[in-house]
Amino acid sequence: MRVVPSSLHAEVAHALRQRIFDGELEPGSFLDEVALAEAMQISRTPLREALKVLTAEGLVRHEPRRGCFVAEVTEQDLDEIFPVIALLEGRCAHEAALNATDAELQGLQVLHERLARHAKARRINDYYETNFAIHEAIIGLAGNRWLAQVIGDLRKILRLARQQQLRAPGRLAVSLSEHLAVFAALKARDAQGAEAAMRTHITRQREALRELTRDERRKVAG
Repeated sequence: MRVVPSSLHAEVAHALRQRIFDGELEPGSFLDEVALAEAMQISRTPLREALKVLTAEGLVRHEPRRGCFVAEVTEQDLDEIFPVIALLEGRCAHEAALNATDAELQGLQVLHERLARHAKARRINDYYETNFAIHEAIIGLAGNRWLAQVIGDLRKILRLARQQQLRAPGRLAVSLSEHLAVFAALKARDAQGAEAAMRTHITRQREALRELTRDERRKVAG
C-alpha cells in the first residue's frame, strides 16, 4: 500500500485507521515505524504525525521508550462508552424523526431492505457495513454537528469491538428487529419512540458483547 507524499500525515492516518478497523493491525500489536514507513513508501515524519493523531483518537497508545501499539478496548472502556453513545445516538434518532424528509426516509428504507437481505444470508461483514451506514445516515438526518462530532470520536473506539457482538447466538436477527423498530418510529415521526428504540438497540449491543466475553471465559476455564 503506497501513500503519495502530498497526502502528508492526514492520509497516512486515514490509511492506518482503516487497517486497524479492518483487523490488519490487531489490538495490542506493535507498530514498527521503520517497517510501516518502508511499506507505505514515506518518511517517518508524516508517519509519526499520523500516529499522534491516532493516539489522540484513542486508537493507538504510546508507551515511552517502547513505541506505539494498537489500542485494546477493555471491558471497562465498553461499560463507560456504551451508555454515553446510547444517549447521544438516541438523541440523534429523536431529532431525525423530526427533521427527515420523505425522500430521506425512502433512502433509509433501501438501506434497511439491504440490511434484511444480509441478515437472512448471515453475511456478518456486509451486515455490519450496512448497519454502520444506517447509523451514519440517522446521525446525518439529525442535523446536529455537535452530536455528530462527539459520536464520531466514540464510534472510532467502539468500532474496534462492535462487530464482534453480531457473532453472538441469535444476535443478528435481534439486531435487525431493533433496527426495524427504530425505523418504524422514524417513519411515524415518533421522536420519543425513535429515541427509546435506538437506546435499546445500542444497550443490547453491549449486553451481547458481555455475553460473548462470558462465553470465551467459560471455554478457557473449561
